[in-house]
Amino acid sequence: MVSSTRLVDQPERRIVDRPDGRIFYAVGGAGPDVLFIQGVGMHATSWRPQIDAFQTRYRCITFDHRGLGGSDAPVGRISIEGMADDALAVLNAAGVDAAHVVGHSLGGVVAQQLALSHRARVRSLSLVCTFPAGRRAAPLSWRMIWLGLRSQIGTRAMRRRGFLRLVMPPGRIENAPELAARLAELFGHDLGDQPAVVPAQLRALRRSDLSARLPELAGLPTLVMSAFHDPIAPPALGRELAMRIPGARYVEVAGASHGLPISHAGVVNGALAAHLAEAS
Repeated sequence: MVSSTRLVDQPERRIVDRPDGRIFYAVGGAGPDVLFIQGVGMHATSWRPQIDAFQTRYRCITFDHRGLGGSDAPVGRISIEGMADDALAVLNAAGVDAAHVVGHSLGGVVAQQLALSHRARVRSLSLVCTFPAGRRAAPLSWRMIWLGLRSQIGTRAMRRRGFLRLVMPPGRIENAPELAARLAELFGHDLGDQPAVVPAQLRALRRSDLSARLPELAGLPTLVMSAFHDPIAPPALGRELAMRIPGARYVEVAGASHGLPISHAGVVNGALAAHLAEAS
């Protein structure tokens, strides 16, 4: 079930000025620092089901990628390295020496890059519905082609329903209009409309391949979570990711798809809580 709870305490909204634009970020809660990095086209608010659960025990930090939410539009070409630099700038602005880092999809790739480039700033990794190489995301299949087309063609209502089929597990979109409205609040935009920055994010993702470097993360506490029905980050890619990071723990969630942190927030939060406690 998609969580409908609201934040216990509204996170403090902040801005960090970078040479090529401003990055919006938010900080809430108290305790060890946890940085959450979301996927393509999503605002920081997409982590609300996790922030609600964790801000009583952790200091939770989120930020908007460039071109989304409160962050300025990108200047020049977007890259995974640049997104990781933005994440580092947020940690610096928030006064964080080292944080647990949680990433979903594109955000999981950014989290990997952050750990590879600035290992001392990352206490642990939690990689959800993600992959070691962006070009291997959303592998072409008749199902993926059909789902992709359904999310981009037709009326706005049809596109919303198509997007829901792309991220939610089978049989979970019976009340599509209501569900689409609730997800739009989390994602920060109507599910029938693609934010203008999405194509640039996807190009950056396709250029990234961290596979060969992942063994460098040996010794960093790492949790990898996949969803059984995920067409964007199939479990095979999650298993490969966990295999390439020595010592990583792999969890696969049955009955879930790419929207795992939202549709199965309780399962994800339980796994994250155990991982963060052990890593701390």
